[in-house]
Amino acid sequence: MKTLIIIDPQNDFMPGGSLAVPNGDEIIPVINKIQGNFDLIIVSQDWHPNGHASFASSHKGKKEFETIDLNGIEQVMWPEHCVQNTVGAEFHRDLKTSKIEAIFRKGTNPEIDSYSAFYDNQHLKSTGLSGYLKEKNAEDLYFCGLAAEICVHFTAKDAIKEGFKATIIEDATRTLNVENFEKAKVELKELGGRIISSNAIES
Repeated sequence: MKTLIIIDPQNDFMPGGSLAVPNGDEIIPVINKIQGNFDLIIVSQDWHPNGHASFASSHKGKKEFETIDLNGIEQVMWPEHCVQNTVGAEFHRDLKTSKIEAIFRKGTNPEIDSYSAFYDNQHLKSTGLSGYLKEKNAEDLYFCGLAAEICVHFTAKDAIKEGFKATIIEDATRTLNVENFEKAKVELKELGGRIISSNAIES
């Protein structure tokens, strides 16, 4: 079953949002256009509680985008973003949602960030996405959304580790750091993943 997983198409990651990905809103028409090529569509949603440990504002004297050691792993200090039940956490208003079958929320643990839609960053807790997909007999997964080198990449990597095929649709993503995405693409390909353009998707 060909499955599209849309990663965090939320207002705070769009231009004008608190953690805006440059030109992030440009992916919405692309995502809307390709939805008809898929049997199953899932979306992930960053869903942080107030005072989340990944927020710079939760650590006295820390600045946004510097890194700290958080419970034994490197953590970027992000601006406050995608706080539960805020406008910033909502999906972009133009995203077509009628074909979306399920929403998987991540980043709900106040102490651990969660880039991947499968697990938190310490792999302590599963979101249940892997089991859901396996129950649906979904094997061929395509990823789009924001940001390319962070949440999209980490989700695609975990998909491969879980035994799925993983393809990133490059023109349906945007990146915070182009250089880091280039490294991420190399890593994904080495793991057996693919990077394609939306016009290469077959119905």
